[in-house]
Amino acid sequence: MTTSALVPESAPRSARRSGGDGDYARLLRRISAAGLMDRRPIYYAVRLSLVGLAFIGGWAAFVLVGDSWWTLLIAAFMAVIFAQVALVMHDVAHRQVFRLRGTTEIVGRIVGNAGIGLAYGWWQDKHTRHHANPNHEELDPDVAPDILVWSQRQARASRGLARFIGRAQAFLFFPLLLLEGINLHVAGVRALRNRSVKRRVLEGSLLFAHFAGYLAVLFAVLPADKAIAFLAVHQALFGLYMGCIFAPNHKGMPTLTGDDRPDYLRRQVLTSRNVRGGALTDFALGGLNYQIEHHLFPSMPTPNLRRAQVIVRDYCAEIGVPYHETGLIASYAEALKHLHHVGAPLRTDESSTPATTPR
Repeated sequence: MTTSALVPESAPRSARRSGGDGDYARLLRRISAAGLMDRRPIYYAVRLSLVGLAFIGGWAAFVLVGDSWWTLLIAAFMAVIFAQVALVMHDVAHRQVFRLRGTTEIVGRIVGNAGIGLAYGWWQDKHTRHHANPNHEELDPDVAPDILVWSQRQARASRGLARFIGRAQAFLFFPLLLLEGINLHVAGVRALRNRSVKRRVLEGSLLFAHFAGYLAVLFAVLPADKAIAFLAVHQALFGLYMGCIFAPNHKGMPTLTGDDRPDYLRRQVLTSRNVRGGALTDFALGGLNYQIEHHLFPSMPTPNLRRAQVIVRDYCAEIGVPYHETGLIASYAEALKHLHHVGAPLRTDESSTPATTPR
């Protein structure tokens, strides 16, 4: 599948319902027969333990180093660990780790709200809607127009800051990711006003306990200038890393609008992108580099996704469904090319505006 075919304004209508329910059922039987839906308790016990030890060790090193600019290196390390904790929360929320809903929610809130200040309830609701309708402009909150626009239709309708940024959003994308960590915290707090969020008191209590504890430790160990510098570096790199994890997954893939909804299998495959790589890529992206398989089987344990990829890729070739995978750098290039493409109407409007004649 060529890059030019990856960024249409909407998915082709020919990809709509064409016996897709049966297609997915046959694929699911193959995946299940291979044992890939089976849980991996030992893997998750080891992974959660290692991430937990790294989290505790990072904060211990922060206290031991104390009043020194070397703590900025620890800030960078903790940005990576916070993102790894977020990836653990992601797997927990998808019921990959625990069977019981109650256990899942308890661990999710401890890891997310209390651990890194990321609201589990808000994120789970948002992420569930994303999985149901990936890249659907009206139904997927991840492609709702905000500061960035994801289609030329959104660009033409944009106003204010989004319209201004949209002209150069491909160039501003990575710099804006430096604010994503703060944005995730703020979005979780703002969601507490929404009555649809479950257990809002618990959600808010754990969130604000995290914020209070985080700031208290920073300013107890460091003088104000170093504490503020640590906070800035930590949150900026956390946001950048989180954005780099999730940007390759769908950005620049076909978007859907209105009732343009293919069957489940095609809806997940056509709007998702896999990223090729080895063990380091798997670790850095938390297994989300197998985005197609993850979207087809959200509760599949992360370590099984690599084996599932072979089955899914071959099956898609068998039934004639395009399956797109690329390298990590190429995935960012495709996303940026798409962002530049959808901003074209805004640049055209700017260039066609007549200059004001000075008096």
